[in-house]
Amino acid sequence: MNAVIDPIELSERLKPRILPRPRDAALYARAQREGLSELQARVLAGRLAGYHGELAPLVTPSLRHLAHPARLADGRRAAERIAQAVVDGEHIGILTDYDVDGITSHVVIRRTLHELFGVPESKLHSLIGHRIHDGYGISLPLVERALALSPRPSLVITADCGSSDEPRIARLVAQGIEVVVSDHHALPVEGPPPSAHAVVNPTRDDCDYPDPTIAGCMVAWLVMSLARGVLIEWGVLPQATPKLSPWLSYVALGTVADCVSLGRSPANRAVVTHGLALINRMEAACWRAMAERLGADSVPFDAETLGFQMGPRINARSRLDDPYAALHFMLAVDDATASRHLDTLDQDNQSRKAIEADMAEEARALALPALSANEPAVVVFLESGHPGVQGIVASRLVQAYGRPALVLTPAVAPGMLTGSGRSIEGLHLRDALQRTFELAPEALPRFGGHSGAAGVGVPAERLGAFKAAFLQAVDEQLGGAELFPKILTDGDLAEHQLSLETLAELQTLGPYGREFEAPLFQGDFVVEALRPVGADGTHLMLELSLGATNHRAIWFRALTPGEMPAFGVGDPLRCAFKLNRNRWRGRESLQLMVEYAHPG
Repeated sequence: MNAVIDPIELSERLKPRILPRPRDAALYARAQREGLSELQARVLAGRLAGYHGELAPLVTPSLRHLAHPARLADGRRAAERIAQAVVDGEHIGILTDYDVDGITSHVVIRRTLHELFGVPESKLHSLIGHRIHDGYGISLPLVERALALSPRPSLVITADCGSSDEPRIARLVAQGIEVVVSDHHALPVEGPPPSAHAVVNPTRDDCDYPDPTIAGCMVAWLVMSLARGVLIEWGVLPQATPKLSPWLSYVALGTVADCVSLGRSPANRAVVTHGLALINRMEAACWRAMAERLGADSVPFDAETLGFQMGPRINARSRLDDPYAALHFMLAVDDATASRHLDTLDQDNQSRKAIEADMAEEARALALPALSANEPAVVVFLESGHPGVQGIVASRLVQAYGRPALVLTPAVAPGMLTGSGRSIEGLHLRDALQRTFELAPEALPRFGGHSGAAGVGVPAERLGAFKAAFLQAVDEQLGGAELFPKILTDGDLAEHQLSLETLAELQTLGPYGREFEAPLFQGDFVVEALRPVGADGTHLMLELSLGATNHRAIWFRALTPGEMPAFGVGDPLRCAFKLNRNRWRGRESLQLMVEYAHPG
């Protein structure tokens, strides 16, 4: 085991370091040759190291860069089975995960079946698991719920789940219910579940679809697009049947909220760009209700609005209660109904924040032994923790300590623990869990996820064995790399670049998200004024000068309650910051959003 670090050294190691991003020199030069500005080239070269493909599909996202859904393995087979169910008037179950990706997938499938294919609402059955009582994927409680339906569906379509659920799929099939799986999570080593009628998943080894990073909602959209084509080909639907393009608004939300790659994926960048354009038409009640809740200055929405405003509200419902209010919010046909369901989501989100704060504090205390031992990952068990907030707390640990984290809480099943993990750059979390399973199969009977996030089920009595195997698996991938909180920036900006014009120049490269993070800069300022703000005084409002120019800045969660800043007026301040457009009563001005700062 690694040597124990003394507390003073540990405190120093845990201070975030503001560092410039490594920059791909060849890509930096190529981007400028192809017409991008120096600053735009800098941003690309810091996020797409080793990228040799065309820049145009990434820089100017367009739906023309989408590959045809027929390239999805099992895509045609899935589409034909769905089309047959439509033709034969079958009852159809729609079974999806409970997070934003699952809910938006559900909306895409349900609206397509009902509004485009003419399936009556009475023949559609929504099956969404309860995060706490049912668990992830095609859980046994969901299977029993499907079997108890009357009339019972003869087809279940999944989205955002199913790839690792062979035993439950087999039970459905044995009872006369066929299953079409659409999913994007990594498949088990034994391959697609054999009992399913079709398994559409771009991560399949035999799949020709060129982008395995698309979200579950995008897979569902592609499958339903194929089904539309089959129904037209069979003469069931007229050629003029509308396409599924309007549903890309939901796909954009699910893609951003599920944190799939927005870096090297032309498909993800295209659907988010197009989806945002649709959302900002404000044609659906859910978008209008959210815009009213956030205020007139929130429009137009951008990817950050989806990721930090809409996503958390929809996720909060499934974290604390059943997720159907989120589904009803997305499907609302009038503003009053949407607003009423949004009230519920807002209340849950506030409750989630309070639970998260308590759990994060406990998790940080429990993480200290692992940090003192310089372990390559943090694994904590919160005996009284809420399972719905595991992933958020894990993210907080990753941010604080610069290493992967897993947060576990008791499961509903006696003797079991459930957990969520978040990763860091350089560690594929799903692969690390696969290796953990190889090292200690009895300690990890269930797991799933992708490179950045994953879920686990661990027998309580095997927690020690699981942790040891997981730490070994992580260490094998990371190869002993030094781990510490990193704040990677795109370098300095000159005084004249602190402007709305520079912000507009950067926004043309959007959308930003996972693996294509929003530009972050570093700079040395002088504090001209500061004051704590917020109900508990934990935010800082600042006036910072660079050269002869002063700039308004805000640093959220800069302090703990009752804490005073470690700097004052006149002090130099090293900042990592973003450029932000502050809108107030129709007027716009530049505001710096400080992510981290230290004196000196």
